Amino acid sequence: MSLASTLLYHGYDGTGGFTGFVNEGTWVIFALILVPIYVMLIAWFVGKPRNVKSQVLGVTYLVGITTMMWGGMFVLTMLIGVLFYGGMPEPISAPGP
Repeated sequence: MSLASTLLYHGYDGTGGFTGFVNEGTWVIFALILVPIYVMLIAWFVGKPRNVKSQVLGVTYLVGITTMMWGGMFVLTMLIGVLFYGGMPEPISAPGP
C-alpha cells in the first residue's frame, strides 16, 4: 500500500456479492426520473418545425454531458476506492469477501 492508502485506509472490507452497476437505483433513474428527458427527445424529433441540425446538436450535447458525468463518477469511484478502501473497487478488481 502507498503512504496515502496506509494513512486513510479504515480497515473495512467490501460488501458480499456484486455491488456493481445495475441495482434498484439504476432502474429507478432510467425508468422514472429520466422520463422528462425521453419526452423532450421524442418531441425534438416528432414535433414541428423540424430542424435536423438543431436536433443532432441537442443530442450531441446530451450525450457529451452524460459521458462526462459518468466518466467523472467512474474516476472518482476508483480514486475513493484506492484512497479509503485500500484497493480498486469491484468492477475493476475481484468481488467482495
